Amino acid sequence: MLIKRKSIEQVESSRPASKPAPVRKPKYAPVTLSEQDGVRYLHFGTEWVQGAMRIRKPNWPELEYAQQMMAWMLWQQQPARIAQLGLGTATLTKYCYVTFPEAAVTAVELNPSVIAICASMFKLPDNDDRLNVVEMDALDYVNDEANAGTLDVLQVDLYDATARGPVLDSAEFYQSCNACLTDDGIMTVNLFGDHPSYARNIKAIKFAFEQVICLPQVHDGNVVAIAFKRQRAIDLAALAERAAQITADTKLPAKTWVKGIATK
Repeated sequence: MLIKRKSIEQVESSRPASKPAPVRKPKYAPVTLSEQDGVRYLHFGTEWVQGAMRIRKPNWPELEYAQQMMAWMLWQQQPARIAQLGLGTATLTKYCYVTFPEAAVTAVELNPSVIAICASMFKLPDNDDRLNVVEMDALDYVNDEANAGTLDVLQVDLYDATARGPVLDSAEFYQSCNACLTDDGIMTVNLFGDHPSYARNIKAIKFAFEQVICLPQVHDGNVVAIAFKRQRAIDLAALAERAAQITADTKLPAKTWVKGIATK
């Protein structure tokens, strides 16, 4: 998850053009931890939860919204390339890495402290020939022409320290996300339903993608949007069959995803 840099960086814009301001490293909110009932939580210096890991089940997506972020599995059974924008507690990164052993998994995170804490406290594996955790701006990643048309799945979870809404939410950003996907590619996005950012993000996503479905809001207020590169027929019977298989294989509550889609 990215920190909203424009609210925490000091930019020296008043210097004359002949004396450009020195390059400054971004300043980030502090990375803090808490634990309760066997679950370890990540925070950015506030009470807002940025991710969670059940200590005895480190590869399981503990939070309901994180489970919903995997709803692309209803359509994509064997993705070759998966990317995650915003590392959080590495929940989605670890789960995809373990669940899809043939897939290349990339995670993009701007804050080096988040990467370090995931390695030391959230069981994030070292990079290898399939896993690549990179320290960079998510906007730079999606705008890199080398990533165009390469991803089967893109998971976007970019929140600031208060966890109230994504820090990248423009139509241009989501168009760049679209450009990274293959023709059958799917993007899932973690949004905050009870916040003005929700309507803005949905409008931008619908502008950039052919088809968008939102799952019902979970109890913490998160809403997961599923965006498709191309228009798809929604065959509820086929999705229900696929959901049953997902649940049998992974124990993810995929049947509830289909029920949520059916209400839309």
